[in-house]
Amino acid sequence: MTSPSGVATCTERCSWTWKGKPFDVLPDRSSETFLAWLEAHPGAEIICRDRATGYTRAIKQAATGAIEVADRWHLLQNLSVVVEKTCHQHRSCLRKHARARAQPDALVPDTWVPDQPAALPKTAIVERTLHRHADILDLVDKGWTMSAIARRLGMDRKTVRHFRDTDVGVLIESARHRGTGLLTPFHPYLQARFFNGCTDASRLFRDVRERGFGGTVQTVRRYVATLRDGTAIPAPAPIPSPRAITSWIMRRRESLGEDDEVRLNDVCLACPDIARARDIAQRFTALVRERTGHLVLDWISEVERDAPQPIRGFARFMKFDIDAVTAGLTLQYSSGVVEGHVNRIKTIKRQMYGRASFHVLRARILIQP
Repeated sequence: MTSPSGVATCTERCSWTWKGKPFDVLPDRSSETFLAWLEAHPGAEIICRDRATGYTRAIKQAATGAIEVADRWHLLQNLSVVVEKTCHQHRSCLRKHARARAQPDALVPDTWVPDQPAALPKTAIVERTLHRHADILDLVDKGWTMSAIARRLGMDRKTVRHFRDTDVGVLIESARHRGTGLLTPFHPYLQARFFNGCTDASRLFRDVRERGFGGTVQTVRRYVATLRDGTAIPAPAPIPSPRAITSWIMRRRESLGEDDEVRLNDVCLACPDIARARDIAQRFTALVRERTGHLVLDWISEVERDAPQPIRGFARFMKFDIDAVTAGLTLQYSSGVVEGHVNRIKTIKRQMYGRASFHVLRARILIQP
């Protein structure tokens, strides 16, 4: 929000800055609270905000005539979320590519056991994992949201998402060896050693202990037993995490090290959808950095024609807020000035958590420099 020389920004608990200093703090982010504040303080000219719909709804109801500006950092952060989701959806492509390039003695041969164990032991935890996985996929196919599934099954949303996005064989292996998490990074080494002829659990324990394993010999023995009876899941080929790939995509190309650039190119070679996500994301970041907001509709049209589904959803949402997005990619205003104040506000809030009212918090925020 601006007078001739100031900009105000909504964020977090809805704090407002003018000339780089906070001048008001609202108790919540609701549309009603914001609307009441706008009506009591007319004269707003520019309002820079994140993409919360409650803000724009209140601005339109107040009929302030202010120019809405979508903050550029929040736009990039929203884009990085959908790029990471795209990378997560295509991890199978990366695994397949990594297996094809792996050295024969580095991983367990594909001919040793099938991707799914031929006969799973009928233990309670395996049965429960299978039933949960089947129930969650069934509800996902019916169009249920993560929150609705979590409420229905009495699970955390993150757990539901993990079951949805993880192969059932990996879930079963994790369930059966929940106490062997420390050993997981050593599975490829143990499998390679076992099938090269070293089947003594004590010897293998000494080997992995020299390489940093901090567990017990019993943990290694239990895992070696699964190798002997053929129920161990082949160790997956090492691949970059979705978050690492996203960070490579969203950063400036000149800031990438040689190793990161090589790995990103390898990932894009393995999966055309991730390669497409990279090209689309890099074009959008160019719009942000060069302030060429007049080209954003062309970018949205390109995404709608040919882009992975998560990014298409991001583009569709932008169309509902196109004026603010265009302003954010054109004008100089942003929420940058307020982010430092937000960190300070959070520190003050935590210092007095449960000890004082909102009015005292507001006074401390506005009084302290």
